[in-house]
Amino acid sequence: MEIVNKTRVMRGVDPESIPYDELMAAGEPVILEGVAKDWPLVQSGLKSAASAMDYLKSFNAGKPVTGKIGHPDIGGRFFYNEDVTSLNYEASVVEFDSFIEQIHQHLTDPQSPSFYMGSTDVDSYLPGLREKNDLTLNSSMFGHDNLLVSIWIGNRTMTAAHYDMSNNIACCMVGKRRFTLFPPEQVHNLYPGPLEPTPGGQVVSMVDPRDPDFDRYPCFRAALAAGQVADLEPGDILLYPALWWHQVEALDDFNVMINYWWNDVPNFIDNPMDTLLLGLLSLRDRPAHEKKAWQELFNYYVFGPSDLAARHLPEAAQGDLGPMDNMRSRRLRALLLRRFNR
Repeated sequence: MEIVNKTRVMRGVDPESIPYDELMAAGEPVILEGVAKDWPLVQSGLKSAASAMDYLKSFNAGKPVTGKIGHPDIGGRFFYNEDVTSLNYEASVVEFDSFIEQIHQHLTDPQSPSFYMGSTDVDSYLPGLREKNDLTLNSSMFGHDNLLVSIWIGNRTMTAAHYDMSNNIACCMVGKRRFTLFPPEQVHNLYPGPLEPTPGGQVVSMVDPRDPDFDRYPCFRAALAAGQVADLEPGDILLYPALWWHQVEALDDFNVMINYWWNDVPNFIDNPMDTLLLGLLSLRDRPAHEKKAWQELFNYYVFGPSDLAARHLPEAAQGDLGPMDNMRSRRLRALLLRRFNR
């Protein structure tokens, strides 16, 4: 069973006038074809893998990076071992140029180990790269000082389906990539794995899409029906909202991606995953009737309109129900800490 839905493609978009607000409001993934095709990194990769490698090494700040290496038997899929007791690869701190050289040495090797360097901060490790290889971020949604720009480098690898807590713009630089995307509500059909350890810091789907075991994971068929595939050429960018599940396949012997993560909220807004973990601790194992009642309270205080719980109160009486700001966030954190430490 294959996914038949294709991610929407926009062509002819002016790189200087990308309608970020409009695209994010749509709440769906979209490919912007060729937006980054003129970037020097893309052009060097179109010449050869070696040219792209030399271009990247010219920005090396000399800081050690985390490189992951998997045995050829994993087929590029960075995941768990058979009984999910450990990860199926080794991670070590390496010198950037030497890691690139290892990939270079195995470019035409059909039994190459799998090499992967993920989520590495561009400005810290490759300063100057963004001066000529960068998006024009012409929207107020990027103005919260929480933008993270990272680079991903490797050979033919597969990242298992997972979600991120930030919005994402993935820029295909060198080699082709394929994203398989699932909307957030498909979490029930993707069979998420352990909270920790995880192959890349986030919970991943336990289903191997190359050979899905439908006897063990029967609901995965529904996920496939709801999924969509985004095939990216060098210079294409893919924008998708936070919490969309995505499996990422690097399809060539040398692949490079740059991505932009951000949340359209101020920095004093906390990570929702902390709330989920607290929910496991305080709510999940309560009786069903209590959970239903708490669900109504959460709908009222959290998931409804942000002003719902305070709109009938005088402003002076709203307290922590009023609009969240830096002071209220500090007060709530202090209250939580006191409760945990009592």
